[in-house]
Amino acid sequence: MRIFPGLLLAAALAFFGHYASQLIGVDWMGMPKSPISPIMMAILAGILVRNFTSLPDSFDPGIRFCLVRVLRFGIILLGIRLSLGEAGQIGLQSLPVIIGCVVAALIIVTYVSRMVGLTGRLGTLIAVGTSICGTTAIVATAPTIAASDDETCYAVACITLFGVIAMIVYPFAAHWIFDGNAFSSGIFLGTSVHETAQVAGSGLVYEEYFDDPAALDAATVTKLVRNLGMVVVIPLMAVLYHRKSAEGADTPPWWSMVPLFIIGFALMSLLRTVGDMGDSAFGLLAVDRWHDIVEAVKKVAEWCLAMAMAAVGLGTSIKGLLQIGLKPLCVGLFSAALVGLVSLSLIFVLY
Repeated sequence: MRIFPGLLLAAALAFFGHYASQLIGVDWMGMPKSPISPIMMAILAGILVRNFTSLPDSFDPGIRFCLVRVLRFGIILLGIRLSLGEAGQIGLQSLPVIIGCVVAALIIVTYVSRMVGLTGRLGTLIAVGTSICGTTAIVATAPTIAASDDETCYAVACITLFGVIAMIVYPFAAHWIFDGNAFSSGIFLGTSVHETAQVAGSGLVYEEYFDDPAALDAATVTKLVRNLGMVVVIPLMAVLYHRKSAEGADTPPWWSMVPLFIIGFALMSLLRTVGDMGDSAFGLLAVDRWHDIVEAVKKVAEWCLAMAMAAVGLGTSIKGLLQIGLKPLCVGLFSAALVGLVSLSLIFVLY
């Protein structure tokens, strides 16, 4: 099948990340637990393979499959880490920060884009990608405002570049800024890192380095709630753009903008909630057996995300990013910094 080359390469890099982490941290450094993140190693290995080898186009379908299908399957499985009550509590606590970041990005980034001379369409795409959910929001918004292919690619490149940087840097910055508070760090990662894949990667890096899963849980739920903002933001931006221009297409129905993996995550949380009730899971499984199943599902989720992170690296072309021009890059950098600062400010004020 067409996806096999890229799929196998991503899987190999995920295994390499784990092996390299153990080799460097345990065998070479003599540490009881490696301080080197397997996820980080997989991402860096993917970037090196993409940019310093002649990777055939036949790998692209599998890489894309990992970035979309494998990632979403992994996020769905992550739902088993939390009960519905725990997920709902995180979502409610993170909501004010999400709203603040989204509103600030949409208003300020759109204004700054216009001031530096970007087209209204490109500014809108960068604002939506920064505020909601990266590439998904950009691709969903582009046809509603008649954005060109170049404008869409520029916006995606900006989100990719600064999202990857944030994914690598923010886990350590958050741990330091919030003095080891994993919940606050997770909210920050979920609101300030652009892509769903990047948020999952940053949460995993935090968990691996600081041995605290609460950051990944908080980051994942926060990002999924943030993704739901597409239902409101994309039609709103389309309407605002159309008021200033006769160009554009019809806004897609709202239900088509609800990512199905969010529903899958909620169903897995429901499964965990029901399974944890009573003296036996579903009246069939012993508690110890149910806990073993939960741990196995968590491991599968983490391996799926590791493959997706390797695919993130494989999809990052340094040459392509350097060709997008200075103005979009500056606006992308400003957008990333803005969302990060707003997120930090709100977290310090609210928690």
